[in-house]
Amino acid sequence: MKVLVLAAAILGVAVSAVSAQQDAAVPDLKGTWTGKGKAIVLGANAHHPGKQGKAAQPRVRDVSATHIVEGQDGRVAWGRSSTTVADQKEQFVWALTNDNRSIIGADLDGYFHITLITPDRMEKCYVHNGTSPSRSMVATCYLMDRVKK
Repeated sequence: MKVLVLAAAILGVAVSAVSAQQDAAVPDLKGTWTGKGKAIVLGANAHHPGKQGKAAQPRVRDVSATHIVEGQDGRVAWGRSSTTVADQKEQFVWALTNDNRSIIGADLDGYFHITLITPDRMEKCYVHNGTSPSRSMVATCYLMDRVKK
């Protein structure tokens, strides 16, 4: 009987720990995030202008981006993004995974893979392939910080 009570107690603690992890506070992503980095680009688009066609060599470009997370409902968020080259305020959507650190998302022509490093810092990776409306390809990863109010 004592073994059964001990086993039930251990099981209760384990279930509580899993439940607590699942109920951990979802990070608040709302606000303005900015960052600078390098992007590898093949072709041209609004954020990486030029006359490069499909046969051109890839080029490395500096990029400075701003993401404004306008809304969030639990693990999903949405907003608009711009670069210093193209202030398009392009819409994006993000979804936060259960680990409260990993985010996947999309905008009109590409995809995000984001890792929250701290509540106010993320590593953002972004790609789009040649099937995007511009027919260009882009890949980049760099750090972004939340702008303090």
